[in-house]
Amino acid sequence: MPTEVKMPQLGESTYEGTIGKWLKQPGDKIERFEPLVEIITDKVNVEMPAPFGGTLTKVLITEGTTVTVGTPIAVMETTDAAPSGDGEKQPAVPEAQVQKTEAPAPAATVGAKEEAKEEGARLSPVVRKLAEERGVPLSEVAQIQGSGAGGRVTKEDVLKHLETRRSAPTAAPAGRSAAPGPAMPAPTPATGDQLVKLTPLRRSIAQRMAQSKREIPHAYGVIEVDMTMLVRWRELHKEQWRAREGVNITYTAFFVKAAVEALKAFPMVNSTWSEDGIIFRKAINMGLGVAVEDGLIVAVIKQADQKSLVGIARELDALGKKARDGKLTLEDVQGGTFTITNPGVFGSIWSMPIILPGQAAILATDAIVKRPVVRDEGIAIRDIMHLGLSFDHRIFDGAVADQFLMRIREKLEKFPGGDAALADF
Repeated sequence: MPTEVKMPQLGESTYEGTIGKWLKQPGDKIERFEPLVEIITDKVNVEMPAPFGGTLTKVLITEGTTVTVGTPIAVMETTDAAPSGDGEKQPAVPEAQVQKTEAPAPAATVGAKEEAKEEGARLSPVVRKLAEERGVPLSEVAQIQGSGAGGRVTKEDVLKHLETRRSAPTAAPAGRSAAPGPAMPAPTPATGDQLVKLTPLRRSIAQRMAQSKREIPHAYGVIEVDMTMLVRWRELHKEQWRAREGVNITYTAFFVKAAVEALKAFPMVNSTWSEDGIIFRKAINMGLGVAVEDGLIVAVIKQADQKSLVGIARELDALGKKARDGKLTLEDVQGGTFTITNPGVFGSIWSMPIILPGQAAILATDAIVKRPVVRDEGIAIRDIMHLGLSFDHRIFDGAVADQFLMRIREKLEKFPGGDAALADF
């Protein structure tokens, strides 16, 4: 029985994927759950298993092509495929049509709060995001003559519409006279410029950061932390620690542990905004920004509040290696409730990061630098760093933010050193 294999939903906020490499070729027999194709998403690269057993008869999407979730990517002659809901086999989609197929939008899509006014209009997440980025009302998008399957509006349709709209004269509002102003031209490379196409990761970062700044009213708080005692202890014991535990003891491990304790004391910081109210997260899943070649990936330590300092250090080491090797899984990057980014490793001394959509705040840990400070009526050289908190002002105010930061500072500054102290840190 010929059955379509479709691009799966590889994560709650992933709406498209790129075919990286076909691991099987037409004519190959495939067992169910055997790796079929490598898919590149905006978060990770994954090997998609065959959803059923049979023979691969046709590849519909070539390597390097990006398609939306739900798009047929191959056809298999199946031996154990589950029947469709109405008991009838779904017809295969021709290859020419597949390239323009858009998946139907989910019932609730992040950033798609304005419903299309046209009755029956179904806009995919890709089209909705593009409309939001270009400032086009969804009601206007719904009026575009779609070229996709079933008359759906595709990304290409929206881009053509924008090009037509830019070239059309600007109409003055009714009852008023105004000279039409020049349309804002789209940026084009000049002689000698180089256009670098966006990768899925870079595009995802751009979309999510733009969404965050549009939807979240950011507020900020910064404090200084005296890291002198902790720095001295680490310099004296890091080699012994590594020999005993098998991993480095990084400052980030201390930051994570201190932030976990502060989140316990101020659970509102570990929450998210919804139109119905503020959702307090039970789990404390700590996201950590990991720099990779094309941007920043946020890996997640699940249930960080249940882990010791040693356990956190081991997870940081493992996640860092997986990120650098390109082996992070979806499980490694999903579910974060609070995020720490560490620009200090690159020398930054004052940072104001952008909040990840779905979270209430993000903490920046900057570089530890030696500075002269006043101590007991005298000047002393101390190891000082800044902690910067960006927070959603809808959820809590500056007083909570400052108390949260002070709790972290207290934890870091009062570190006395010694193995006994490590057990209680």
